[in-house]
Amino acid sequence: MSLNSLGQSDLKVSAVSFGCMSLDVQRAESEKILQRAFEQEINFFDTADLYQKGENEVLVGRALKSIRKEVILATKVGNQWRTDGSGWDWNPTKAYILKAVEQSLRRLQTDYIDLYQLHGGTIDDPIDDTIEAFELLKAQGKIRWYGISSIRPNVISEYVKRSNIVSVMMQYSLLDHRPEEELLDKLKTAQIGVITRGTLAQGRLIGEKEDAYLHYSVAEVREAADAIRLLADQLSVEKIAVALAYVLNHPAVCSVVTGIRTDKQLDDAIYALRKSLSLSALQHKQLRSKVNTFIYDQHR
Repeated sequence: MSLNSLGQSDLKVSAVSFGCMSLDVQRAESEKILQRAFEQEINFFDTADLYQKGENEVLVGRALKSIRKEVILATKVGNQWRTDGSGWDWNPTKAYILKAVEQSLRRLQTDYIDLYQLHGGTIDDPIDDTIEAFELLKAQGKIRWYGISSIRPNVISEYVKRSNIVSVMMQYSLLDHRPEEELLDKLKTAQIGVITRGTLAQGRLIGEKEDAYLHYSVAEVREAADAIRLLADQLSVEKIAVALAYVLNHPAVCSVVTGIRTDKQLDDAIYALRKSLSLSALQHKQLRSKVNTFIYDQHR
């Protein structure tokens, strides 16, 4: 199976990757699901210190410890849990990042993180301070590369201009094609890799859920899902292969993070990875024609 280079980094990631957020950290089977994913050629695992108050990182670290050097581990930082456990606050300061990374390293049972991502961001952040923290961690060897997880055009633009990020994680699907309008080409030109999330629109694009989404009505969501289904039938493939192929069609996209909690979800992700479906320009255009264009109306 071929791997994709993540931006200008030396990280080689599977086109379909494992989103760990929804894993049940209390279930022993979760470790087996992670291990089986690697056995089936998924090598990129994405978690965050925020998920289950760090217990998600504990699970991922324990499950992948024996194959640590063979996998790409990505985690995120910036959301600080309150001491009373009532919620979290945004904290992108250098001091906090340097403290938080040590906790993530301990939970993940590793001495380095392959991809450390800022888990959000606003235009009012101390951006240079944040970048300085990531650069220091890279120089210390505690992280190999860093990126940002954001859908805010103004924040992404600042990091493209001012930092050495190698990736941007963003929501992107047929039902949320905003990245096509202004971000994907810009990131490709800057040689920054795109990691997508939400590519199934929480199951709506493959018929698992039928309700309104973003500014789309139930009828409009149904029309998009029907277009996915019809093309899948024509190509004799499963719907998930078409939904993921839609976003992988753009050369900026390096990997699709698929949320996996169950064996069935893992089987679907493996199927899409192995199918490695490519859409023609005409097929992509036909799908895109089924949804109305909209753009980011905030964070300009």
